[in-house]
Amino acid sequence: MPKDNLKDKLDGNELDLSLNNLEAVPVKELAAIPKATHLDVSCNLLITLPDNFCNLTHLVKVDLSKNKLTQLPAEFGKLENLQHLDLLGNQLTTLPESFSLLRKLKWLDLKDNPLVDGLKKNAGDCLDEKQCRACAQRILLYMKELSAEFERKRQKKLKEKRDKEAKLQAKEDQETKRKQAEKKAEKDRKKQEEKLRRSQQREEEPSTGEEQGQGDAAKTEKKATKKDKTGRFPISL
Repeated sequence: MPKDNLKDKLDGNELDLSLNNLEAVPVKELAAIPKATHLDVSCNLLITLPDNFCNLTHLVKVDLSKNKLTQLPAEFGKLENLQHLDLLGNQLTTLPESFSLLRKLKWLDLKDNPLVDGLKKNAGDCLDEKQCRACAQRILLYMKELSAEFERKRQKKLKEKRDKEAKLQAKEDQETKRKQAEKKAEKDRKKQEEKLRRSQQREEEPSTGEEQGQGDAAKTEKKATKKDKTGRFPISL
């Protein structure tokens, strides 16, 4: 939808795009008109809202009633200035967790949606101004409690995951130490075997000194038994 056409529909700070058979919200064009703080896109053919719809933080009042919305964007809570929200007659069963961040929300209509029991019970009827304001208060409180519960479950799962990883790491460290100990033991065993082999080798083979001594003794004995020229054995002194 051209931006010029949107400006033609602008009345003060109110932009009326209802009854236009819209299948998508013209977010880019809306972002260029920050003056339009009140947006009416009721009675169209919207099934979903694009994620960047949540960037329209200038919106104060939004009418999404009588569409076919089955869910809201996960970051819907980024619409920090939203005070008035009409979701009458859609196909919503739940609200995003971030809904609890709509701290300025003062008016909410969730009638004629197939809400889950918790939301349905807290939404109430919203048949007049007072009931719609009460609906906003109860739903915000309920979503905050729900968000806190979700966070507790996330933290619990995170702790369980960390504990599991820590046990696995401890097991891996233990296995690594065992392998290192086995490797060291094998290395020490081979060193001991080598030491023993060398020791046995030294015992089996005479030393150089002993061999020299045995050779000298043999020479002396041979010399002692050799006759001189007179035919007599030399006398050893």
